[in-house]
Amino acid sequence: MVPLHVLHELSISTPSKIVLVVLDGLGGFPDPATGKTELETARTPHLDDLARRSNCGLTQAVAPGISPGSGPAHLALFGYDPIVHNVGRGILSALGIGFEVGPDDLCARMNFATIDERGVITDRRAGRISTELNRRLVEKLRTIKLPGVQLFVETESGHRAAVIFRGPGLSDRLTDTDPQREGLPPLQVEPIGDDPAARRSAELANEFVRQAAALLKDERPANFVLLRGFARYPNIPKFTETFKLKAGAIAVYPMYRGLARLVGMDVLEHGESLEDEVASLERHWDAYEFFFLHYKNTDTTGEDGNFAAKVAAIEEFDAVLPRILALRPDVLAITGDHSTPSRLRSHSWHPVPLLVHSQWCIPDGPDGVDGFNERACRRGSLGVLPAQQLMPLLMGHALKLERYGA
Repeated sequence: MVPLHVLHELSISTPSKIVLVVLDGLGGFPDPATGKTELETARTPHLDDLARRSNCGLTQAVAPGISPGSGPAHLALFGYDPIVHNVGRGILSALGIGFEVGPDDLCARMNFATIDERGVITDRRAGRISTELNRRLVEKLRTIKLPGVQLFVETESGHRAAVIFRGPGLSDRLTDTDPQREGLPPLQVEPIGDDPAARRSAELANEFVRQAAALLKDERPANFVLLRGFARYPNIPKFTETFKLKAGAIAVYPMYRGLARLVGMDVLEHGESLEDEVASLERHWDAYEFFFLHYKNTDTTGEDGNFAAKVAAIEEFDAVLPRILALRPDVLAITGDHSTPSRLRSHSWHPVPLLVHSQWCIPDGPDGVDGFNERACRRGSLGVLPAQQLMPLLMGHALKLERYGA
């Protein structure tokens, strides 16, 4: 992998424009009844046509067999080593809602969840409660008092919220309470290693969960909370400085807005639909050289195990693709951060389809790639590309990298 400091030395500022579209959880797995994945099932004439005129392949966020979280998967797409720069989900949730994270802050991502009378998790997302209900429950949780720290509980969206513990001497060397699947009891927060700061931080987090459970015991379906991704503000090189790009981010979900803020992108305002996101791209087109456009529905439907809804979400994006192409970006990349097969109802290790289009592509079709899906892209010239290598490839196609060496 090319280190970020080398890419910084090679990068040059030019007017050419790059668009990176991330269809969250894009990759899938065949339906036993048809033998086709969600992408293969979807009617995607515009994606298929573009794939035939592009270079295609598959991306892998971390390594074979490893199912990535959204944070490391996106950082890899932005050119970062996801092992070196492993950023906790909590900081992304906090930044995503515009919370001003300070040097004494310890952040965690919180899910409202449902547990039964045995204390077993029956729904990690509490039926995807409304944001309105989330706000009402957050008001309850703001009454919690913890010794020696200031507590902030902030609504993110739906069943998601951020919890921030503010005080001296806190540590993010903590385990999660979320076991990542239903049918198990919540876990205790445990310190990682023999560190007094981590032990104290674990005690505070566990006390927060205890008090939250008491406050929510009569609520349905959100009668419990799960904490994960404990994090303090990381020291991470800025994407915008590394690649010498003025970058704009278009994302509905707060976490991805937080990722963009973390690496120095401007977060652009828009409504909550995909149409709104594309309109924001059109509106801001002249102001930026790089755009990150994130589409969430392909992941949400996969996590819900709804094959047909994921197919519909893919088709929804295909319908707006001509508007993106009409802007004539110098380089357009379309991929996902990870696979979320409907059959698994979770992130998976399967490589994700990738399409890169520019005037400098020698197209893979017609004898190679005949459409945009997992099996077709496997035949593409890009092969299985580590996601960390995507940004240098896009920069090269945009003529934004100097020659390396004599």
